[in-house]
Amino acid sequence: MIDITLPDGSVRKYESGVTGLEVAKSISEGLARNVLAAEINGEIWDATRPITDSSNIKLLTFREDGGKSAFWHSSAHLMAEALEALYPGIKFAIGPPIENGFYYDIDLGERTISGNELEAIEKKMIELARQKNEYVRTSISKADAISYFKEKDDEYKLELLEGLEDGNITFYQQGNFTDLCRGPHIPHTGFIKAVKLLNIAGAYWRGDETRQQLTRIYGISFPKAKALKEYLVMLEEAKKRDHRKLGKELELFMFSEKVGAGLPIWLPKGTALRNRLQDFLTKEQIRRGYQLVSTPHIGHKNLYITSGHYEKYGEDSFQPIQTPKEDEEFMLKPMNCPHHCEIFAHKPHSYKELPMRIAEFGTVYRYEQSGELHGLSRVRCFTQDDAHIFCTTDQLKAEFLDVIDLTLHVFKKMGFSEFTAQISLRDPEKPEKYIGSDENWNAAENAIIEATQEKGLKTVTELGEAAFYGPKLDFMVRDALGRSWQLGTIQVDYNLPERFELEYVGSDNQTHRPVMIHRAPFGSLERFISVLIEHTAGKFPLWLTPEQYVLIPVSDRFVEYAENIKNKLEEKDIRGYVDARNETVGRKIRDTELKRIPLMLIVGEKEVESGTVSVRLQGVEDGDKGALSVDAFTQFFQELLDAEG
Repeated sequence: MIDITLPDGSVRKYESGVTGLEVAKSISEGLARNVLAAEINGEIWDATRPITDSSNIKLLTFREDGGKSAFWHSSAHLMAEALEALYPGIKFAIGPPIENGFYYDIDLGERTISGNELEAIEKKMIELARQKNEYVRTSISKADAISYFKEKDDEYKLELLEGLEDGNITFYQQGNFTDLCRGPHIPHTGFIKAVKLLNIAGAYWRGDETRQQLTRIYGISFPKAKALKEYLVMLEEAKKRDHRKLGKELELFMFSEKVGAGLPIWLPKGTALRNRLQDFLTKEQIRRGYQLVSTPHIGHKNLYITSGHYEKYGEDSFQPIQTPKEDEEFMLKPMNCPHHCEIFAHKPHSYKELPMRIAEFGTVYRYEQSGELHGLSRVRCFTQDDAHIFCTTDQLKAEFLDVIDLTLHVFKKMGFSEFTAQISLRDPEKPEKYIGSDENWNAAENAIIEATQEKGLKTVTELGEAAFYGPKLDFMVRDALGRSWQLGTIQVDYNLPERFELEYVGSDNQTHRPVMIHRAPFGSLERFISVLIEHTAGKFPLWLTPEQYVLIPVSDRFVEYAENIKNKLEEKDIRGYVDARNETVGRKIRDTELKRIPLMLIVGEKEVESGTVSVRLQGVEDGDKGALSVDAFTQFFQELLDAEG
């Protein structure tokens, strides 16, 4: 008999070899009908895999991320089975689950697949799913696995086998399809009730542009048809909110092939938006005791060798810049932290000066592959709202609490109300992966855990997700469409103070290493703005929007009056412009709505006579506020700002 511990802490006894599915049945038949996989001691298994030792178990349905992952992984295999039936002789590379759905990379040989063929593949998948074929896991020797794929003349699986150790190799089979796979998978294909193949793309084998180009088919699946319909509606809304589309319509940013891929150019309105974000955070940082610094866009190669960034990122970064001096090389800055370490090191420090908080909106450069670039969310040049706090171990928790406060303030100001904080800790089974003493690690991990508890944050804990130099806290934010984004991070670092030999003199008159906290509430301005555009559908908070109002004269006779009103509002720091185009009022109103400008101020004969403006608030029921004097409008405007918090 073995002990199975459930998430609520209760313990049940079962015979060795019991499966997660059998545990579910012993609890409830209804639960068993929905269980897709089981988390055993933190590792996700097939729900049908025997458990031979006493274990902790969490049963996973489609509600949990682990359940979705197994479901979509199994759907990738189902798609492969359908493809093999429809296109005999094709070869398969990899087919993983992704955040939303799955894909499979395939070698079609001389064939091609067009978008018109996706519907037929979907129908075949559902036909196979209804057979309720089990996903059967089989351990196999490396020699037998090699023999199997040699017979199929499958160079892709044979190459994958080269990196696997004998004794750890498994096959999965469902119906007529067999694949090299670690799993896990759902019990049988019958759980898959609805499928949509979304698009076809090209992908190089193992991401190497010099290797074979494969065809990648993306898809998504659900256990209920209704869920698929809801997802497709959300997808259509996401297309409307796409920051690349809205960024162009709202004239925020652009890209130029002549300038270079992945290098965003900020237009006047986008620059105004960026500057307001920076001004907002700068004021908050100064209020919290940060000192502002500015560092160069390049640094000597040796700086990044010292920090370890060259070893870690050198091959993926822009290559070193040669100078006229022999053997002198500089690099475009991939990180701000080495520069900030040099700022700390430039003079001696006493414990009385700590914590030392330095902040910079620092632009960094990383060479992302062209196929990975995506609007503002994945670029080669971006600006981090970077800050580094140098403190003592005793100060770590208080500093962490303050950074959490700052991050939550940012989220509230931007309208992000739903988020989860991920606590990333060491893998206790692999201490060799990390640097620093157990004492420091324990202090840092406890400080993070206690800080999140004090703040009452909704958290998840992930073992093994810490950086090699220290634990961290990442904020996973849900947008208006329910999508999750990683925005904001706080990291504890023992590595860089060691590498740069940073010191301070303690109260004992001895030298000590400071602890270093990396923090960035926005993460990067580019990615943050891309999420903000999609979250708000381009309707930014009033305090942030580049143009807060437009003045619309009903004819040319009233342009001068409108300009006078604009000048008065400028004195009160209210931003806008006069639409003096030779267009109808109706056209001007429609254009204003498309530009997502919050307020329309219309002026004509009556307004000139009364010294007022007719105010219309966009996108709000009962948006017409009638005629207001400049002072009354200013008060109304301030009330709108106050309501935003």
